[in-house]
Amino acid sequence: MHYHIVYKRFGDRAILIEWPKEISTSILRDILNFKEKLSIDLHKDILETRSAYNSLLVVYNKVITSFKETCNTLTCIYKQAGSLPKQKSTLWKIPVCYDFSFGLDLRDMAKAKQMSVSNIIEHHTAAIYTVYFLGFLPGFMYLGGLDKVLKMPRKSMPRMKIEKGAVAIGGDQTGVYPMESPGGWNIIGNTPINFFNVANSEPCFVNAGDTIKFYAVSQEEYNDIKVLVQAGVYQLTSKMIDD
Repeated sequence: MHYHIVYKRFGDRAILIEWPKEISTSILRDILNFKEKLSIDLHKDILETRSAYNSLLVVYNKVITSFKETCNTLTCIYKQAGSLPKQKSTLWKIPVCYDFSFGLDLRDMAKAKQMSVSNIIEHHTAAIYTVYFLGFLPGFMYLGGLDKVLKMPRKSMPRMKIEKGAVAIGGDQTGVYPMESPGGWNIIGNTPINFFNVANSEPCFVNAGDTIKFYAVSQEEYNDIKVLVQAGVYQLTSKMIDD
């Protein structure tokens, strides 16, 4: 399936390509296929590509001399992208402690939703979330797939400091703060997993197109995992899947 895509100038060395304004896994797969095809066909010409929910930024090594010709080339490559083999992605299982010492907004959220805390945790751990892209902070995942019953407005007064590993809900999204940061999402738990480590050859182990499954652990289990993570010996549970 090919979508109607729109090309826009983005400075003198880049082109922003936009898909229909919706969040869907089919658009995500289309963007990632196109991105992969570009890395094969234009690897000598392109400095980098950056994907988001419904767009792809293509940054060239040199100044674009003809916008029209460049767009024609991109269109030809886009039409061929569907012929690529199915891409593989990874399902990552992420431990989360939902203890009140971490879940600072759990009680308020339960009251607002007229749900029990255990019910919120059940809904949050039942879903499989798709990683659409990373941004805002290094290693911060924009996840799709939150159960509608957990949709919660961002806090009217953001916190100046949110702990690293905080698992939160903001609007119709959930995510993990990979490092200490200000933020306005509702904090429901914390994971001991390190989502960004500059010491690794790949600082962030998660990629767009991967999926995330959260599972609840006790505070004691959380502490045990954190010790292993800090020692660099903890092995995440993961599974390769064909898209």
